[in-house]
Amino acid sequence: MPRRRNPDSPFKRFNSSPEVIRLVVMMYVRFPLSLRNVEDLLFERGIDICHETVRFWWNRFGPMFAADIKRQRISRMRGFCHWRWHLDEIFVKINGETHYLWRAVDHEGEVLESYVTKKRDKKAALRFLKKALKSNGSPVEVVTDGLRSYPAAFDDLGIEDRRSMGRWKNNRAENSHLPLRRRERVMQRFRRMKSLQKFASVHANVHNHFNQDRYLTDRRTYKTNRSAALAEW
Repeated sequence: MPRRRNPDSPFKRFNSSPEVIRLVVMMYVRFPLSLRNVEDLLFERGIDICHETVRFWWNRFGPMFAADIKRQRISRMRGFCHWRWHLDEIFVKINGETHYLWRAVDHEGEVLESYVTKKRDKKAALRFLKKALKSNGSPVEVVTDGLRSYPAAFDDLGIEDRRSMGRWKNNRAENSHLPLRRRERVMQRFRRMKSLQKFASVHANVHNHFNQDRYLTDRRTYKTNRSAALAEW
């Protein structure tokens, strides 16, 4: 019987260690730093790499790390029976043209799904909802704003009874885009839909992993959770 081969390591042909690569990706995606900022900070730690290496590594390994974080979180949350979602869309300029970044946020403030479209109509809302439901399961309640595309899309999916709307009720989603806005300013906006979609997805999952809700926990618990997140990363 042939022996089963172990899958090759994704870091196999890289001279740098996996720890350094993970550190570089974490610093660039998690914090509002430019490529050259990351290069300078690493040089102070004795790690001499080019800013283009930072760009290459986050493009190569960022989606892989984000997908692993998302897969583990979904497996833990699928059995949660009181999962409430908040949906919102934000305006993003790409080469001077307005696009829309749809976002699904859960009741804990963690971003579940990000999706970029050129329009904000029923068709776009339907594609976004199908993608979110397929990846994350079905919630018991979905909070939205007054956009008319939502009720039309919910009606097509047969889950109109789960939708709710109210003043200040969707603040959870409307405030969750602030970390991405900070990164957008540092990156001097985005040039393509594809690059925005890629970075928004990676950034959301990395932010979820390290977001410890500091204002809800005491100092000792926060330090323990932070150390656990870094060790898992």
